[in-house]
Amino acid sequence: MDLQLKGKTALVLASSKGLGKAIAMALAAEGTNVVIGSRNKKELDETANEIRTKHKTNVLAVPVDVSMAADIENFVLRSVKEFDKIDILVNNAGGPPFGKFESFDDLSWQKAFDLNLMSTVRLSRLTVPYMRKTGSGRIINVISLSVKTYLENSVLSTSMRMGVVGMAKMLSNELGPDNITVNNVAPGILLTDRVTETMFKNIPAGKTENDVLAERAKEIPLRRIGKPEELASLVAFLASPLAGYITGTTIQVDGGSVKSPY
Repeated sequence: MDLQLKGKTALVLASSKGLGKAIAMALAAEGTNVVIGSRNKKELDETANEIRTKHKTNVLAVPVDVSMAADIENFVLRSVKEFDKIDILVNNAGGPPFGKFESFDDLSWQKAFDLNLMSTVRLSRLTVPYMRKTGSGRIINVISLSVKTYLENSVLSTSMRMGVVGMAKMLSNELGPDNITVNNVAPGILLTDRVTETMFKNIPAGKTENDVLAERAKEIPLRRIGKPEELASLVAFLASPLAGYITGTTIQVDGGSVKSPY
């Protein structure tokens, strides 16, 4: 299917690996100009070269720490200087540490706030004016399944991601008249580095990594762990003109793990 994204410009954060990289790949495959950003310049440059080689599209790699306002501003300005427009913004960032509520001090909460909520605020605020100029736009926030169901020890992440959900709902109403849609995608267990590191951290004696994966898959109706590319396909669709009537919603990609009908 042609998603009608050829020539569009997309900004994808936390995209040197994991979900962000899969999303950048999916958008590049549709012919978009892609701006990728993460803190690790070496990994970022390697990913940029991989995308260029595989999809023969324009890629700009800009190192950015999304918890820093100055870095975000530079990221957006470099993007506009290179491609002269912004059509798509994919807000994405790694999650804060897991732990019990009482284990986190004010500094931990502030870091989570800057990483997961304020980064989305700042990037959206800076890119919306450019989307208005083009007459349309897409803002897609990668959040967490914890906004749909209980995820143990995720108090920092859940609190900030719920803030993103509320902001997205408000923005979808404010920006609707400008033909700018705002949506969230909530990944379940997908085979990223972060997930595998967590799952394989304390493997019981006599068990293998495959055993651990099989055990986790039993909890999922589809009986398997998802792939980053499966989330990326949804993001590419939401970024396209074909999804122009979808806004203000949160869609989970979880193999059916969330049992709620809502």
